[in-house]
Amino acid sequence: MTEEPIQKTLRASAAAETVLGWITELPAAVLVVVETVILLAGVISRYIFDRPFVWTDELAETLFLWLAMFGAVIALQRGEHMGLTTLVKRASPSVRVFLENLGAVVVAIFLLEILVPAQQYIVEQNADVTPALQMHDSWRVAALFVGALLMLAIALLRLARRGSWKQTLGAVALTVAIAALLWVIKPMLLAMGNANLVVFFVIIVAGCVGIGVPIAFSFGAATLSYLSLMTSVPLSVVVGRMSDGMSDLILLAVPLFVLLGLLMEMTGMARAIVDFLAALVGHIRGGLGYVLLAAMYLVSGISGSKAADMSAVAPVLFPEMRRRGTAPG
Repeated sequence: MTEEPIQKTLRASAAAETVLGWITELPAAVLVVVETVILLAGVISRYIFDRPFVWTDELAETLFLWLAMFGAVIALQRGEHMGLTTLVKRASPSVRVFLENLGAVVVAIFLLEILVPAQQYIVEQNADVTPALQMHDSWRVAALFVGALLMLAIALLRLARRGSWKQTLGAVALTVAIAALLWVIKPMLLAMGNANLVVFFVIIVAGCVGIGVPIAFSFGAATLSYLSLMTSVPLSVVVGRMSDGMSDLILLAVPLFVLLGLLMEMTGMARAIVDFLAALVGHIRGGLGYVLLAAMYLVSGISGSKAADMSAVAPVLFPEMRRRGTAPG
């Protein structure tokens, strides 16, 4: 490809990624507000008027699955999924680009594998109706299909923006070669019995994590590969487990506590806590490290969520630590 088509491709992919950002971030923000209102209404109706709304938990769980999937899309776009990037960062520039492409290919393959089972699961759940709202459960689990589709689009756009097409094709070829190898040695793996779990959940997972694939996608790819090759279990079971695990109402505390942490930072409460602790121990060697620990301890008593704690403390304390010469590591 000449320079001009490459630049056009990069600009087009960047523009498409920006559009995807708006498609996911705006609904996610709206869902956080809606979830807050729904839960507040449920608490007020239950504890103040003693006439609880019976539909609040159902609606909150449904919307939370959509919020979680939009959050997963946003995290993938921002590169904020939990993963191990130590080895990738230590590699040479050309090797690093290849490993990043390989990781993006693994993510894309996992999302491609999950799309059809997610669609099948939507059809299966369409027969279930919620008791309070009388709403088809397919509206809730459709979030998994939409989220996987959006993440697949982002993974492909990232591949279009990284490195050369030769490196991308090389990453695809290596992935296909590994899949073909697993298919060829399938009889041998079946003969190993439960020992073949080591191949999928130790070797493959460790290899994916080592090249920087986010941990969730590493286990997802290994699980789908194992079920596809070693069992006759339908892959929609994986989607069902994902749905059940992400629909727990208790998990809704995480985004709401993050919102609480941001409100603490906006109102100045977090800065007041940090300033008070800095006045006590900030002057000694490594004092801001103690301030960080103490601030996290105090804020934890308010929020109960580490993600919320960091969103409250980090915007205030980290710039001050850098200003005083604290090493980023």
